[in-house]
Amino acid sequence: MGNESSTQVDESTSPTVLEARNIEAVAKYVKQHNVKKVVVMVGAGISTSAGIPDFRSPDTGIYANLANLDLPEPEAVFDISFFRQNPKPFYALAHELYPGRYRPTIVHSFIKLLYEKGMLLKHFTQNIDCLERQAGVPGEKIVEAHGSFASQRCIECKETFPDEEMHQMVSKADVPHCHKCNGLVKPDIVFFGEALPSDFFDNRSLPEEADLCIVMGTSLSVQPFASLPSFVSPGVPRVLINMERVGGLGSRSDDVLVIGDCDAGVRKLAKAMGWGEELEALWEATNPDPQKRAEENAPLQTRDQRLQDEVDRLTEEVDRTLGLTDAYQNKVREKLSHEAHRQSGGLDHVFPHLARKLSH
Repeated sequence: MGNESSTQVDESTSPTVLEARNIEAVAKYVKQHNVKKVVVMVGAGISTSAGIPDFRSPDTGIYANLANLDLPEPEAVFDISFFRQNPKPFYALAHELYPGRYRPTIVHSFIKLLYEKGMLLKHFTQNIDCLERQAGVPGEKIVEAHGSFASQRCIECKETFPDEEMHQMVSKADVPHCHKCNGLVKPDIVFFGEALPSDFFDNRSLPEEADLCIVMGTSLSVQPFASLPSFVSPGVPRVLINMERVGGLGSRSDDVLVIGDCDAGVRKLAKAMGWGEELEALWEATNPDPQKRAEENAPLQTRDQRLQDEVDRLTEEVDRTLGLTDAYQNKVREKLSHEAHRQSGGLDHVFPHLARKLSH
């Protein structure tokens, strides 16, 4: 397991399990085979419509402002050595990205619907945004391959830190310290220089047990997450809902490719299964506040301007506190340069939303 051809199956090749390679055939398969072990694998694309900012995008202004913080590289925000020296830039960014500021998308509600129907075996995510949890998917059903904001601990003695106190500190962009040893506290997010969570490796072969695999919103470009779909047993349908074909998906006769927007794709799948109204109701329940609904319907420029104002404020605050020596900057630059050569995925292993490259 772990390696397979990336060559797309010939259109003339008939499926072995499905009646056809389309959404309707998948829905029929689910009903006829009493599917109960669905494995879902997702990346940043399922959270795009939630409005989570991409700090590398010139549209939000966050990338430009990070560049003005006198950081050796924007990636230094997620470098464990840099964090030990100066955690303030990370917490300025965490203030913007912390769970609770964004509403789950309808894709997250679809995953919750699978759970409610007793069909979700495991949900693998590259994201750290915790939107699955916010949508109501229990933590024991989720494998956060790159960690998340769901928990935090001291980087020295590993003592856990209270959730509510963490929320209060991040809301003020303050840096929390351990009550036991006064060490720095960090969310359980995988930084450069840290290993992936053991939970990922403990569950890596679980897709072998699946009777359906759904992959959404990921480039499948970063290992070891990228190899997960190859662990699905031959003859088990794999559905890709994504803006483009990725990895080896499409190379098997029972692979179904739904190329396009993730939200539209899951709505189409839910409708084919007869779950359309249930899905919309679940998603509606994630945002019961009428005032929040009105804010979501506000003009895009208004929301962008509010975000920009907040980033400007945080930039000024971090700028006042940042005091790296030239020698340390050079040290971190060398380390990050070495890391970039070693790992081609950029920030994908930490926060896929932050992994887009600026266009030149």
